[in-house]
Amino acid sequence: MGNRVVIVGGGHNALVAAAYLARAGRSVLVLERLGHVGGAAVSASPFPGVRLSRYSYLVSLLPDRIVHDLGLRLDLRTRSVSSYTPVDQGGLLVGGPDTAGSFRALTGSHAEYDRWREFYGAITLMAKALAPTLLEPVLTRESVRDLVLAAAGERTWRQVFEQSLGETLEETFTNDIVRGVVATDGLIGTYTSLYDLRANRCFLYHVIGNGTGDWRVPVGGMGSVTAELDRAARRSGARITTNAEVTAIEADGITAEVRYVVAGEERTVAADHVLSGVAPAILDRLRGRTPADAAPGAQLKINLLLDRLPRFKSGVSPEDAFAGTLHLDESFADLENAYRATEAGALPDHPPAETYCHTLTDRSIVDSPTAHTLTLFGLHTPAALFADPGARDELVSRYLARLNHHLVDPIEDCLAHFPDGRPCLEARTPLDLEADLSMPHGNIFHGDLTWPFAERPVGWGVETDTPNLLNCGSSALRGGGVSGIAGHNAAMALLNP
Repeated sequence: MGNRVVIVGGGHNALVAAAYLARAGRSVLVLERLGHVGGAAVSASPFPGVRLSRYSYLVSLLPDRIVHDLGLRLDLRTRSVSSYTPVDQGGLLVGGPDTAGSFRALTGSHAEYDRWREFYGAITLMAKALAPTLLEPVLTRESVRDLVLAAAGERTWRQVFEQSLGETLEETFTNDIVRGVVATDGLIGTYTSLYDLRANRCFLYHVIGNGTGDWRVPVGGMGSVTAELDRAARRSGARITTNAEVTAIEADGITAEVRYVVAGEERTVAADHVLSGVAPAILDRLRGRTPADAAPGAQLKINLLLDRLPRFKSGVSPEDAFAGTLHLDESFADLENAYRATEAGALPDHPPAETYCHTLTDRSIVDSPTAHTLTLFGLHTPAALFADPGARDELVSRYLARLNHHLVDPIEDCLAHFPDGRPCLEARTPLDLEADLSMPHGNIFHGDLTWPFAERPVGWGVETDTPNLLNCGSSALRGGGVSGIAGHNAAMALLNP
């Protein structure tokens, strides 16, 4: 087996692969187009005195095993509250000391909370059984089914893998708000109806991380995660070249060659293996092939810097409301209505979104002792909507209006400002992700998520049609999210074919 490995793209998965391979004695060169590594797992300073997670912002799927293997010095903190959904003068607060009471106040009885606990109890049993398999050769569908049946029973298998998430929520819960809170995990970065199994696949990955599904806050922002991966790769002996734009990849199953440009100079490097951390359409172009079509990205991310947190009309403390995920217009009906509206080419009147405040868990990313960051992640905003140059501003206006509907203090009154008077607010559309990160149509997963199994044995789920060209990016089987799983599995496929 040859020793020379070139990794195209310097996202977090590529850094994980580089670290494992260099530790195993391979000669590893990482080529990154941008002036920094990390892909979407980066921090930036769009406003004075803050360094926030510009794109990805929470961590769940990164296995503790990878953290341990690579000696990553990460502080990932659990949020004090899971979620808050404002409803009229009340709402649903999940994860606080009186979750049961909040369910009772919303629904009128204990029954819905009992159903919630039963449902997530089974989901947790399933997650604990499946999470370790993500770092192993891909199992067949039948093997995964056997694991789920043994751990959580036939009903859980049917509800997660066979019938749509929409049907599952309708048969499990009676309250539309409760259904929506569960449903959002099936729509993050995934543009689809809740009656489509694509929502099931997205839901699965959002509840399976480390067997708990807990979404944790990276202290220092997402850039701290990338900094540790970069350190681990370099310490292991990997070479990382930034500002290196790859222009072509040739691989014949035995040898390979990668052409790239640095500072205007064209260079060529020979390799025994090439790992691709870029989206499939980009890889096709680099191989001289017609690019595969990509599913559209469908999220609008708004980053804000606040001088203070606003108060809520419901009386819930802003520290509770914003510490976890604040659900805006995310009832089951709201989510389906927004999807139907955007499918028809219209902007939804009440666009669904979730909001969270990083600084309630980690103050290290801001200089001011009173400032707070706020992240709003809008759903069902497909790339095609932004062909209209006014769509971004109109959607931002609608999101802020819907947030203000629940606030005593308008969010605009709480915004910090640049010295020239501009408000500290930035909005990133799928088109921005495509332009900044070469993610076709702004799809944060490089395409539709896949089930964590195959109908027939396929090795590690990173293989391509050429034996010495492997996929270490988010589009690999079981890829997607800030997990490092695709990078680990590509390295293992090379080291343990």
